[in-house]
Amino acid sequence: MSETVLITGANRGIGLEMTRQFADAGFRVFACCRNPEGARDLSRLAASKQGQVSLHPLDVTNPAQIQAMADMLGDTPLDILINNAGAFGPTTPFGDTDVEAWLDTLRVNTVAPLKMMEALVDRVAASDRRLMVNITSKMGSIADNGSGGLYVYRSTKAALNAVVASAALDLQPRGITVVAMHPGWVLTDMGGPSAEMTVTESATALRGLMDDITPADAGRFIDINGADIPW
Repeated sequence: MSETVLITGANRGIGLEMTRQFADAGFRVFACCRNPEGARDLSRLAASKQGQVSLHPLDVTNPAQIQAMADMLGDTPLDILINNAGAFGPTTPFGDTDVEAWLDTLRVNTVAPLKMMEALVDRVAASDRRLMVNITSKMGSIADNGSGGLYVYRSTKAALNAVVASAALDLQPRGITVVAMHPGWVLTDMGGPSAEMTVTESATALRGLMDDITPADAGRFIDINGADIPW
């Protein structure tokens, strides 16, 4: 039986490329995004994989849709959950913070990954790999912040890192490994044109890291080269 992976934010960027690479590796891929019908590249990829990639509408900020996704899986074991969907939020400087936009970004970057882990914990526990990967950012590192600014993105990713640290401890007794991974500075809509890595390079490195993960890695904040990032 094929291994299984569920990827949020699968319609573009790193999520789309991970969908492609996992499918090429023989995985059954549950590819999730808000509007699969409008995701042309993802739809073409799914069509080329002859049922190996299935598309699912999922707004990660909608608890009912998260539960519907869990219900759809039924008794299917889920080897890897990848919480990839994310938002950068506004970049307004100190003194001009948009509170509502901050809360919206928090729902995507912090609350949604936890709710996904909660909803799918039994499916992951029933698998062989039992791995939950949360795509975070080095910009969520408090120790590494030497430039200031970007209050919304930094704070929501730092909060996600705290979620990962707690979930890793709470789910270890069930044999589930929870980690946070920094994908590098990637040439995507979010990363911008000055980024250092292509989407293919990032996804390839992330997949390699996932292949090497063991239960001893639970709770780690890992960079694209496999090194620990300070919290």
